[in-house]
Amino acid sequence: MSVATTYLQTLEKSLYDLICETSTNLPKDVRRAIKRAKEAENAGTRAAMSLATITNNIVMAEDNVSPICQDTGLPTFKVKTPVGVNQLEIKEAIRNAVKKATEDAKLRPNSVDSLTGKNSGDNLGEGVPVIKFEQWEKDYIEVKLILKGGGCENKNAQYSLPCELEGLGRAGRDLDGIRKCILHAVWKAQGQGCSAGFIGVGIGGDRSASYDLAKEQLFRHLEDTNPIPELAKLEEYIVEKANTLGVGTMGFGGETTLLGCKIGVMHRIPASFFVSVAYNCWAFRRMAVDIDANTGEITKWHYQDGEKVTFRDEEEKTESNSESRVIELRAPITEEQIRQLKVGDVVKISGRMYTGRDAIHHHLMTHDSPVDLNGQIIYHCGPVMAKDENGNWTVKAAGPTTSIREEPYQGEIMKKFGIRAVIGKGGMGAKTLKALQEHGGVYLNAIGGAAQYYADCIKSVDGVDFLEFGIPEAMWHLTVEDFTAVVTMDSHGNSLHADVEKSSLEKLAQYAERVF
Repeated sequence: MSVATTYLQTLEKSLYDLICETSTNLPKDVRRAIKRAKEAENAGTRAAMSLATITNNIVMAEDNVSPICQDTGLPTFKVKTPVGVNQLEIKEAIRNAVKKATEDAKLRPNSVDSLTGKNSGDNLGEGVPVIKFEQWEKDYIEVKLILKGGGCENKNAQYSLPCELEGLGRAGRDLDGIRKCILHAVWKAQGQGCSAGFIGVGIGGDRSASYDLAKEQLFRHLEDTNPIPELAKLEEYIVEKANTLGVGTMGFGGETTLLGCKIGVMHRIPASFFVSVAYNCWAFRRMAVDIDANTGEITKWHYQDGEKVTFRDEEEKTESNSESRVIELRAPITEEQIRQLKVGDVVKISGRMYTGRDAIHHHLMTHDSPVDLNGQIIYHCGPVMAKDENGNWTVKAAGPTTSIREEPYQGEIMKKFGIRAVIGKGGMGAKTLKALQEHGGVYLNAIGGAAQYYADCIKSVDGVDFLEFGIPEAMWHLTVEDFTAVVTMDSHGNSLHADVEKSSLEKLAQYAERVF
């Protein structure tokens, strides 16, 4: 075997290991941030229950070497190479590693043709994965990887100053205007981006450069200090004030809404002043390695300094939530059972459940269902699936997706097919809430990102429809046991999400006065 062949094989293995580690094992600085949030939360609250589930999920993902969250996002690589290193070889090695990681269920197949809607099945496609190269004068290769899921990607925000902001008023072209934009972005995300989250902020540039700068900030160490004093002060201010808004973990209310804020700045042209915010969920999956340019071997893993919080042997209190009563449900569910549920109740579901995301909802608007959905439960979930040695489907990760995308369809679908409950994350809007009242339905909020926790509740895969839509968008027939979720929208017109948004807006407004 030639030296060149050995180098490429070793490089591909190193990149595969980077992908697997990023998907399944949170970095040390992220773990410490989550621990601080958990310690700050009041015992017995929905937020405390959520954080206990989150830390349990972190342990399970590491032990199972399976994705922390089922949405493994769009893999984005940033690569720095010495002069003379063949970047085409590195690109091919990355693509091969991504394909293998997808085959091994470390990544969910997330690459979809934007025109046909067809899923490539291997995370490869036009522009996917994202690979950005830069040369430097060091003698080794640095590869950074971030797996940023769609739920948090959809909560990114970009502002063009000056502008008017709800709750905060006018944001001008200065540091105080930047402050308002960042706070507004955190408030606007609510629980839909799987809060408590992290943000990277880019100031200046053009529209695309500003967003790229914002995402680059997410690679900074969470415990570093910004070299620009004004931005260091602003970073601390944003985290402190964001955590007084009361949005909290999963948007349930609570003490921690934001776990970290990192801000970068670049020059701009006089006519444009952009502030871009890249939001990332609690499942902050980013990692970096240094690779020997001659051998392809990993010589250093980044984010390895300091204590690694394992979350093992901690006393978890997921079942003793003093805010809520616990109700057991089994499908099919009657309207009478649904009408008895109220916001804040915790439900434990056993029996049948069907997954359904964007493609399914769009399809069911104009077609019949392949199964009888009367009294049934739809789970907004695009799982990571694999086949066992007997060719049977198994669930590798199965947390909820953001539900608001289904707002145009959900109420009509529930009435048309008699669906009594939907499960997702982040809540839904007024149209769905009205349908829940009229039809007798309920919205249940599962813990976003807790893909191992919920996969463990799934005891069998009993069938699948619409596999042609791709694994994430297919309708999976699941048997579950003690699947736990919180009632956040009931059949009486109550919505925890609307209440938290309203109360947090009132708190946001107190920061309208000039600070910087």
